[in-house]
Amino acid sequence: MKKPQQDLGRVATELTGEFGFEVKGFTLGLLGLIFCMSGLSALIYQVAWQRILVLHSGVGMYSIAMVVAAFLSGLGIGSYWGGVLSKKCSQLAALRAFAFLELGVGAFALFSPYLFYDLLYQQYPYLFSNLWSAGVVHFLLLLFPTIMMGMSLPFMTRGAVFDTAIASKTIGFLYGINVLGAALGALLTPWVFIRLFGIDGAINIGSASNILAGVIALIVGSYVVPIAQVHQGFKKDNAYPTRIASEASHTFGLWLMLYTLSGFVAISLEIVWFRLIDVAVKSSAFTFGTVLSIFLLGLGIGSLAGGSLALRIRQPLKMFLVFQCSLLIYTGLAVSLLVFFPPDWPVYHKLITYWLDAEGTPLGPDAFRTHFRRIVGLYIGLPAFLYGIPTLLMGLCFGILQRAVQDDPRSSGFKVGLLQAGNIVGNVLGSLVAGLLLINVLGTAASLKFLLAVGLLFVVLGIMFYGSRGVFSLAGGVLILLLFAMPNGSQLWHRLHGLTDMNALIKEDAIGVVAISPKEDEAYRLTINGKSHSYLPYGGISALNGASPALIHPSPKEIATIGLGTGTTAWAAGCRAVTTNITVYEIAAMEKVLIDQMASEQSSPKLAKLHDFLADSRVNIIFADGRNALALDDKQYDLIEVDVLRPWSAYSGNLYSLEFYTLLASKLKPGGLVRSWALGERNLQAFRSVFPYFIELKPGRILGWSFDATALIGSNDPIPLEVEQWLARLAAPHVQKYLGEEITQQMSSMLKTAQGPSPSPNPTVKPNRDLFPRNEFRTPSHL
Repeated sequence: MKKPQQDLGRVATELTGEFGFEVKGFTLGLLGLIFCMSGLSALIYQVAWQRILVLHSGVGMYSIAMVVAAFLSGLGIGSYWGGVLSKKCSQLAALRAFAFLELGVGAFALFSPYLFYDLLYQQYPYLFSNLWSAGVVHFLLLLFPTIMMGMSLPFMTRGAVFDTAIASKTIGFLYGINVLGAALGALLTPWVFIRLFGIDGAINIGSASNILAGVIALIVGSYVVPIAQVHQGFKKDNAYPTRIASEASHTFGLWLMLYTLSGFVAISLEIVWFRLIDVAVKSSAFTFGTVLSIFLLGLGIGSLAGGSLALRIRQPLKMFLVFQCSLLIYTGLAVSLLVFFPPDWPVYHKLITYWLDAEGTPLGPDAFRTHFRRIVGLYIGLPAFLYGIPTLLMGLCFGILQRAVQDDPRSSGFKVGLLQAGNIVGNVLGSLVAGLLLINVLGTAASLKFLLAVGLLFVVLGIMFYGSRGVFSLAGGVLILLLFAMPNGSQLWHRLHGLTDMNALIKEDAIGVVAISPKEDEAYRLTINGKSHSYLPYGGISALNGASPALIHPSPKEIATIGLGTGTTAWAAGCRAVTTNITVYEIAAMEKVLIDQMASEQSSPKLAKLHDFLADSRVNIIFADGRNALALDDKQYDLIEVDVLRPWSAYSGNLYSLEFYTLLASKLKPGGLVRSWALGERNLQAFRSVFPYFIELKPGRILGWSFDATALIGSNDPIPLEVEQWLARLAAPHVQKYLGEEITQQMSSMLKTAQGPSPSPNPTVKPNRDLFPRNEFRTPSHL
């Protein structure tokens, strides 16, 4: 009678054959499914945890870079120790270790929303009082789960690899399927998980995926024995060519150095690509996950193909260096074409028109019905053009790397772990150097040129090992040519703003790209990352919103505004002589640089109010995340104004949540006012839930807008509806001189629209919350 384990071994062998892998180990199909689930969970956590952790330290690029660096550091440490420990394991023990790692990550994830948000964010905010202390705390918070995540690939590799002849194919499949799972996680997290279940709900889904993967792996590692032990009739394929002798002499240390350098280049390119995409598509809450999934898709497909391709390569080092040079050359050519392509070509002309329109297309489920072709072109076509081929080549390099270094099944996990640790070290350095230093100092275009120059190191190595006559000299020549031929920063950003005349003021830093471009009749538009934020000269909705609560409050001495733009809101808020201090919180420092430059270069009478604002001694501009800065400051205000932010913008939920309004209410002096927007019923419900007293104003009616924009002014204390007194304050000579005739007339009409709270059309609708930003992610109204 056959033993159960022999039957399982036979079944596993048959399944292995069905999946097309000639492997005397566990069925790769089953292991691939487990590892795909692990990758899906990892990206859910990366997106969701980052969303929570930036509440601690702010949404600024420095804060996000520190969170990403902390996440990657744990992965790197885990990869190293996973490699070291896997060397001591049998195949079955390695799979069982992998199972416990998955269970550990899943268990931590279940607890993480309480730990990150309820406990640390709400109870111990002083731990995040500065960027460095926040970075240390975030590193310690993420260390446990990310070390376990990093250890998973080495243990999975040790559990699956038994034959070094096809190790690259096995490892390439496992890594590729894991990355494809990550791509799926990146896509589903904003579109499905957060949208329908909130951030904590998305984390719970990731936890369930980890735990299920762990349970399956535990069963496999406990009850299935290696097929090599029970099935000896499996045919071994020796058809793959062996490496030539000179290739075998390359040390593991050389490969470790190369993979570390390629990690630096890869993450740096990712930062550059995402900056370009952010401006080109005018991003929303769905953008990051969508374009990241395209990046991971190319990487995953390349890894799957690379494992098999590598078996046929006799010179792995040469091909690795060729692919690294090629992906940099392609990137330089793609960006150059994007900028220098004739603007009147039919398809490209549509892109130019879209870039010129500073509003963009709000991404969400409903948008597909009206803008399907545009969305596909922007979110699939453009990313695929920019980095589809480079990410495919990155994936191919992974398989080639394994082909070069794997020579013993017992050390397979060890070598994978060390190589991944080195690659992640490069990732961490790249994220900090490119994201915080190069972009800030050089700008995106020059940073890309710097990376092409780094690519010359691959050329030098190629010439050292393979001579100067051949592909590497050609690659070096093309890279050098691109260094001189590629567009500069001004050319790049003028094109991605749809501007054919080089007449805009443009500055960028790690936060984003800020531009002031001319419009008709001596008017100017300020954009951030391609999206309109404010206008010059002063007036319009920003001036009305800024001045109205200052006229309603009896004596607004201390005022705070979140958002600078061109300064219109903060300027209008200071229209009363009684005001002594105006604190402006702005995350994009380049806004102030540009309006200073605008004032120094333009002397038009239409910009006189801009000059007055910049010279106003009452104004104090603080460059920080406004929510975070208010939370860490004990100061209270008579008036707090939240400048306009599109409700579908990334991280806009942080400024339209019930918890944010609760924070604002705690920063008010007695009788103090908060001014925000009724942008959707969910935001209105959040505002209603916090402020027991509020009134509504209708600036949209005054400006002749097609929709009825509503400004909300709330307080902890009753707000008397005393329109006559408000109009009397508006009629004061100082106020009329300050605002000017046109704005004064519009303000008079707007104040007359004041009314008490309108009945809620849908009182059962749930408000925006920090952990469930419903407006931002277009959550269906019944959820």
